[in-house]
Order: sequence, then C-alpha cells, then structure tokens
Amino acid sequence: MRTSRTDIRNVELAALFEVSKALTSSFDLEHNLAEAMRILSERLGMRRGTIALVDPEAREVRITIAHGLRRGEMARGKYRLGEGVVGRVVDSGRAMVVPDIDTEPLFLNRTGARIERDGVAFLCVPIKLPEEILGALSADRIFPEGTNLREDVRVLEVVASLIAQAVKLRRAYLHEKRHAEQLAGELAGKYSLPNVVGDSDVMREVLRVAHKVARSTANVLLRGESGTGKELIARAVHYAGPRAKGPFVAVNCAALPENLLEAELFGYEKGAFTGAVAAKKGRFELAEAGTIFLDEIGDVAPALQAKLLRVLQEKTFERLGGQKTLKADVRVVAATNRDLEAMTKSGEFREDLYWRLNVVPIFLPALRERAEDVPLLLEHFLERFGGEVGKRLSLEPAALQALLGYEWPGNIREMENTVQRLAVLTDDDVIALADLPAHLRIPAASSCASPETLTGEVEVIERRRMIDALEASGWVQAKAAKLLGITARQMGYKMRKYGVRGLA
Repeated sequence: MRTSRTDIRNVELAALFEVSKALTSSFDLEHNLAEAMRILSERLGMRRGTIALVDPEAREVRITIAHGLRRGEMARGKYRLGEGVVGRVVDSGRAMVVPDIDTEPLFLNRTGARIERDGVAFLCVPIKLPEEILGALSADRIFPEGTNLREDVRVLEVVASLIAQAVKLRRAYLHEKRHAEQLAGELAGKYSLPNVVGDSDVMREVLRVAHKVARSTANVLLRGESGTGKELIARAVHYAGPRAKGPFVAVNCAALPENLLEAELFGYEKGAFTGAVAAKKGRFELAEAGTIFLDEIGDVAPALQAKLLRVLQEKTFERLGGQKTLKADVRVVAATNRDLEAMTKSGEFREDLYWRLNVVPIFLPALRERAEDVPLLLEHFLERFGGEVGKRLSLEPAALQALLGYEWPGNIREMENTVQRLAVLTDDDVIALADLPAHLRIPAASSCASPETLTGEVEVIERRRMIDALEASGWVQAKAAKLLGITARQMGYKMRKYGVRGLA
C-alpha cells in the first residue's frame, strides 16, 4: 500500500517537533545535536546525519557530530572551503543534492564510511545565520526509483535553521558565562577580605572572625551603626567562602512594606495578587547555591519573621500563590543596626529567629571608634575617586586636619560620599580647607578661634544640631526641620548658609 503525501507530511512534522525539543533539552550542545541526528535517522530514514562546522582559524570545515560514523571516520571528515560537496555548500551558502554518489566526482567520501555506494543519494544544506555561515548539515538517502528529493532538502533546511539557532544560543550563553565569571573575579578581588581597609585593633578582630567564618557555611549576623560597611563585609565573606562562584543577592528589608517584601523574597505565581501577570522568582531562588544578604533584618514584620524562620530551619519555602515547595540552598548573612536583644525581650523580634541568625555575630565598630583607620580610608577614597575623574588627589594639611578631627556620624558611607563629592567639584588636584563643606570646616576653624568668640561657638552648635537632625531623618530635610522645630524654608536657608549638602 502506497503511503499518502499527507501521511508523509505528518511524519515529517512529528520528526521536526522532536528535533526542536532535542535541540533545547539541555545546555550540552553536542548531546543535543547528536540526539537530533538520531531522530533524523530513526524517524525519517536519513542515514549518517552529519554536522560539519567551520573552524575560522584553520579555515576549514570539520565534522563535529555524526550519527552512524565511528570516531576515526569522523576525524577524517575535514574539508577546505570550496572542497567537495560539503566545502562547496559552506562556501556558497546554497544546498546541493547528489542523486547518486557513485557518479559524482565532487563527492569525496572523505570519511570512508560508505562501502556500498549504489543507489545512495547525498543531501547537504548550509547551517547559517543571516550574517554568518556556521557549517553544513548532510545525510545519506536510499530512494526508490523516481522519488523527488526536494522535499527532503526542505526538511533538512528546517533542521539546519533550528541547529543555527541552537548554536547562536550556545554562543550567547558562553559569552554571558565568561562575562559573569570575569565579573565574579573582579568582584571577588574588590570585595576580598584583604581589600577591606583598616589596620586598627578592632578592625583586625573583625577581619579575623570574618576570615574564619567565610570558610564555613554558617549564618552570620553583622551588627553596627548605619554606614559602617556591613554589606562590604557580607560580600567579602561570600567571595572568600565556598560559595564564591554562586550569586550574591542583597535585600534591604527596610526598603519595602511587608507584603512587597514577602513577594520580593519568596517570589510569586501568576495571579497571586492583582498585577501579578506572570510568575516571578524571589530573591531566595535567585541566590541558589550562593548567599543572600538580608540588610536591616530588625525591620522585618513578625508575620514575615515566621516565614524566614522556616527557610532557615527547613531550607524550604513556597512562592506567593503557589503550592509547590521549593528548596533553598542558600547561605544567609543578615545585618542590623538595631538592638535585637531588646527587641526579643519586648516581643518585636522572634527569639528563635534571632538564634538562627546569630550563629556567628560580627560587630562592626563606628568610625569614631577606629580613629587610626581614618587616614587610611581617606587615602583609599582619594585614590579611588580621583582615578574616576582623572585626578591625583591629595589634601592640604589644614583640610586633612579638619577631616581627621571630624567625628563622621554617618561613618564610612558619609566619608565615601564626601570624598566623591570633593573629587567631582574640586578644580585642582589638591583639596584645600575652603573646598570642604562648611560643617567640616567649622571644627578646624573653631579649634583656633578665641574662646570669647560667642558667635562662632553658637554656629558650631547650630551646625552640629542640624547635621544630627539630618542624620536622624535619613537626610530628608522636611523631617529634619520638624525635629528642630523650624520650617522647611528655614532649614533650606540654614543648609545654604552653612554649606551643608544632602548625602549623595
């Protein structure tokens, strides 16, 4: 009984669907290509399906994958551009059909795989992208007399197009992987423990503990005022530890309301709430095999604390609106500037969560407690930000004295922002006392002033109180004005008067 054209077409479509699935089944491109050639052989009777790819450096085409060829036969499959059928197809970018390989001089049988050549046709099509020919796809066909080969060429061209896209995706994946590895290497260098600036006794102790805990997978709780460098230490612990090749994902728990924070941490399924038009992975999923940094952990609401406790205890969670339980292979580093011990006593913070987080506590000192590190940090930031703006920055003695005498209530973050601002705004390479913001100049000036200068003393107090209010309000001028009992307009005037700018 003769097979109808419709039946043949259905078989071809089914085979093409299987080839498409095979080419996207894994990140192993060679395995996927070999599986596609197997499907061509078993489903469509195309024997010795072969993929030959261009080697740009050698300027030749080499068999990379073949179904039905031994390793030695594949190794012999090399063609110069324009040589034989394969070389000519790659060179021209056009398909070729050899109805009978026994009578075609261009067919080289370079692999030596075909002992019997009678009645064997050879089909070869280019594997190409719009801007590049990647290689050639070929197959043998034994045909009944009078069979039209054009349909089989069309099928091979569809397969070749799918292969071209698979190769393109693989290239993109490898490019992104190399970029990610390069970036990880740069981050590992930038955030490594030896690059944390500080030579004081308290910082040496911080680095000693951080270095020891980095080699483990224990949870870490970083304690200290805002701006003391908790995230820097968290990154250093990650990149010095066994999960350095995994992702480092940071979440500021105080930056989002409870419902949004839960969705951000655990992700959600489509339709979980109004506006959830598609499923989204949470930060715990994104941090898989790496580290999640939970900054401001003391600001997490009690209901969400219970869910965090489950993740730490059982290493599992569900997305919002989802039923599937997901595993969390994640190291947790948390940080806070709040008194968690007092919060556990008052019931604001779960005691069991506290103990889960507080496996290894690290206390980061305020900058005023490590005064000997201030010159090192200033030098570090001057070099870093000077390099960014093309300057070799240094400090005039009077400017240096002012910065050394300042208490830095905003800690390292305030210093970093201050030096960056100076690097951008200072015209010369040498930063003078006059270049500093007014609230930094006053301590230096007042130390030389006569005790009888009442106006100067009042200005020092007023500036100091204004800076304290700005710090307490997160540098929101309206809030700071309210704390001081003055209007926002008065606040703006006083900031201009004293040369105080908001933190960058």
